[in-house]
Amino acid sequence: MIKVLVADDHAIILDGICSLLGTISGLKVVGRAENGRKALELAIKLRPDVVIMDISMPELNGFEAARQIGAEVPGVRIIALSMYAEKRYVLGMLKAGVSGYLIKDCAFQELAEAISVVHRGGTYLSPKIADTVRKALLDSIEETPMTVSEELTERERQVLQRMAEGVKTRDIAEELHVSVKTVETYRASIMQKLNLYSVAELTKFAVREGLTPLEK
Repeated sequence: MIKVLVADDHAIILDGICSLLGTISGLKVVGRAENGRKALELAIKLRPDVVIMDISMPELNGFEAARQIGAEVPGVRIIALSMYAEKRYVLGMLKAGVSGYLIKDCAFQELAEAISVVHRGGTYLSPKIADTVRKALLDSIEETPMTVSEELTERERQVLQRMAEGVKTRDIAEELHVSVKTVETYRASIMQKLNLYSVAELTKFAVREGLTPLEK
C-alpha cells in the first residue's frame, strides 16, 4: 500500500486530488495539508511514502517544505505539482530534493503514473518541462554564479517569506524559537544581500522568486 500525503493551499484542488487518488487500488491518502508547515508536520507524524506538493503555499513554501521533509523523513519521495513551468521553479524544486515535477494541467493518469514511478525509486518529469531540464543540464556544463536568492541562508529565506506575508517580527521570532533581536539581525542581513530596503520591495522579490504565494 502506497501512503500518500497531499499539500495544496487551494481547497478545490486539494479535494479533487484526494478524491481521485482514492480511486486507485493499492494507494491510500493518509493526510492532507493546506500549507507547507502543516505538510511538514504531517509528513513527520504520518511517514508517507509519497508527498504531492504545490510550490506556492503560505507559511512554508514548497521549496522549504520539500527540503525539510526530505531531511526529517528519510526515504520519502516528493512530487511537485505546480502551475509553474519556468526554469527557476523546476530547478528550485529539483535542488530541494523532489523526485517528480508535474504541471497542474496534466491528466490524472499522468499523476498516477508519476506516483508509481517515484515510489519505485525513479524520477518523473512532465513532458512539458523535459526541454527546460535538458537545457538546464547543458547550461550547467559551464559554472554559473549563484543567484541573489540562493545567497540567502535557509533561515533568511524563512524570515523573508514570513515578512512578505505580513507577519510581525515578534510572531516570526516565536515561530522560529529565536529572539526578536535575532529576527531583526536576519532582516538586516537579507536587506543588505538583496540591496532592498523596504517591505514592499522585499515582498515583490519574494513573490517573484516563488518564496511566497502570489496574491490570490
